[in-house]
Amino acid sequence: MTAILVGMSAGVDPDELADLARAAAAEPAFLQVHDPALVDVLTAVADGGSPDVLLIGTGWAQPGPKRSWLRRVAAHWLRGYDGAPTLRLAPQLLPEPDAALLAAAIAAGGSPMAADAAPLHSPAWEDVPRHRHQVLVCRGPRCSALGASGLPSAFGEELRRAGLGDDDALVTVTGCQFPCNHAPVVIVQPDDAWYGRVTVADVPDLVDAHLVRDERVGRLLLPRERSSARRCAEYSDRSPGL
Repeated sequence: MTAILVGMSAGVDPDELADLARAAAAEPAFLQVHDPALVDVLTAVADGGSPDVLLIGTGWAQPGPKRSWLRRVAAHWLRGYDGAPTLRLAPQLLPEPDAALLAAAIAAGGSPMAADAAPLHSPAWEDVPRHRHQVLVCRGPRCSALGASGLPSAFGEELRRAGLGDDDALVTVTGCQFPCNHAPVVIVQPDDAWYGRVTVADVPDLVDAHLVRDERVGRLLLPRERSSARRCAEYSDRSPGL
């Protein structure tokens, strides 16, 4: 049996997950943002002749989709792969990045899946959200190294405390947003407000001031003066991977 450890949340550290998976002779995969994507790993494993595959989702990084999304994506793959292996789903998400817990989950196995799980499309997901603000939390390499991993869940907690839902503020995790010297970076749109060196301790102020009272937090606000000539000259040196 081939085990695949699936990062469910964009907040999962891809290197940490890959190290944990490979130490248990499992394959790392990701449901969103990071590579390799789950469907690509499933195809590679199936092409390699594995007859039995176990999917174990991660539950320690927030915000993350529910386990049902792992079933949806896996079933979508099953419907499109001719001669697919038996696909099993662990009954619970792995609660911590712990080698002993992962080994126990692999030993316990899971329940076989059918291809008739709920589809990826639904009428409920047709309309573009009408949120008042979108909060873009950078999870590029520098922002992640400087503490951005805790920001999405902190925003979620503060938004709930303030009684705000997705129609008020939609929190989205992104890749590198480029002003890396100011990491961690958070952008609030459509206000074009860029905040730098944001910590979890700053999140209550950002929610209360900007998202509730429409007042920018000056101490964190980054200047937006730009030089087009300089941007073009430096663009090739500003790869997210550098």
